[in-house]
Amino acid sequence: MRILSNRKFKLTTLLMTLIIASVLSTTFILLFATYQHEKSSLTHTYLTLNSSKSEKLSKSVNSLFKSMRISLQETTEFLSNHPHLTDEEIQEHLELLRNNSRYFNSLAWVDETGLVRDIAPLRVGLKGDYITGITKEVVDAKKPMLTSPYTAPTGRMLVLMSEPLYDREGNYKGIIGGSIYLQEKNVLNEILGNDIVDQNGSYYYVIGPNGVLLFHPDTNRIGEDIKDTPIKKKLALGQSGMERVTNSRGVEMLAAYSYTSEIGWLVVQQTPVSYVDGLLEEHILKLLWIFLFPFIILLIVSLGFARKLAKPFIDLADIVSQFGADKQIQPPVFNSHWNREADLLTKSLIIAIDAVENNNTLLKEEAMTDALTGLPNRKKLTEAISYLADEGQLFSLVAIDIDRFKLVNDTYGHQMGDEVLKFLARTVQSKIGTGDGFFRLGGEEFILLLPNAKCSEAYSISEIIRTTIANTISPFGNPITISLGVAEFPHHSDSLEDLFIFADKALYQSKENGRNQTTLWGKD
Repeated sequence: MRILSNRKFKLTTLLMTLIIASVLSTTFILLFATYQHEKSSLTHTYLTLNSSKSEKLSKSVNSLFKSMRISLQETTEFLSNHPHLTDEEIQEHLELLRNNSRYFNSLAWVDETGLVRDIAPLRVGLKGDYITGITKEVVDAKKPMLTSPYTAPTGRMLVLMSEPLYDREGNYKGIIGGSIYLQEKNVLNEILGNDIVDQNGSYYYVIGPNGVLLFHPDTNRIGEDIKDTPIKKKLALGQSGMERVTNSRGVEMLAAYSYTSEIGWLVVQQTPVSYVDGLLEEHILKLLWIFLFPFIILLIVSLGFARKLAKPFIDLADIVSQFGADKQIQPPVFNSHWNREADLLTKSLIIAIDAVENNNTLLKEEAMTDALTGLPNRKKLTEAISYLADEGQLFSLVAIDIDRFKLVNDTYGHQMGDEVLKFLARTVQSKIGTGDGFFRLGGEEFILLLPNAKCSEAYSISEIIRTTIANTISPFGNPITISLGVAEFPHHSDSLEDLFIFADKALYQSKENGRNQTTLWGKD
């Protein structure tokens, strides 16, 4: 009886275990299937709703811009048919059109020269001014246009719709342009109502042809480039549709997008995926309650093992990431790892870092050295004078150019020209101090950097170099001459760019005055 009892107990336990396992498995499968079905259904529903909203909004915007275009066309036609209207009458007509239609925040007649002849409202303050930039490009285009969003001189973000104006004889008279301020009240803003966000987090936004936000619930984002997102790619292809995407802020959305063919804008209506996931939270919680404890235990064990396994590889990856940075790579301290692969990788990485650092040192030297003359190049010069300027140290720049160097190349060949360049480099280096620098910019152009030297001292040194060159036989058998220009930092300028320009201008003054001379920069 005891044996039967024991066997019965074991069988019961087995059956209970089997039943419990079956119930749990069945419950899990049902809940999982229900979860997947409802998630798919909700996703499809919200995508469909968003598609309907974006399509309606796109059609409204499309129709509005057609009406705007017609309004501008009627205005240009009216002005063409009434050539004797005065500027005051045209001004009144623009004011009337702007107030009645409310399409545009401002309307202007800009003539073919770029002069703003009339503008409504007058408080914009551009009447009588000549326009530049994008507006000038629109005038010069002589065709109907709708610009991409841009920031006007007033600081407003706007788009400009324009229509060319011709008189009865077909002479171009400029444009009638309507400005739509993207962050101020107008008919377009009223239609879009872009400050509305639904309780479920749904909202819509509009992007222009160049991928810039034209309308958004967060008005501070208007004018922002949405970068390389899936929605921007749809805009480039002129497509309408709906799908799950990740927006420019990294948030997953159920998005529907509708392309407006009239103006090339894309209206996007989207709902956060997190909202749909929230509707399924009850199902997720049930699953979590059932499997929470074993899941946590397994997760803790797995995480502990994974961390121990991954740590040496993470450390190596951090070191490898330094390869792209412009700084010295810190090699890892070698410790024997229990993981064979990590041990081998650490040893190999140490060897690789040594090789890379050696190669980098050689490459940096080569990158800053002129291969022909062995002189430091423009990059090294920029580094040197930037350091001196940052330290507030006085220095002089001497621009040097070989006179009639092209004649040397044409007469004796480029190989002899190269020898002349090397001859100049050797000669100048023999006449300057250890703290001075001689650099080749390219061709026959050179720069002499004289730290702690005022322009008068630099002039004296330059004259010594010039006379030495002029009295020394060059590689082709005759002396050469050089022209020089001197400028001092910060006496002549505390701008490095201007200092180069001044030294160069002084050099060209030497050229104009007959060559083979040194000129000290001065405003006169």
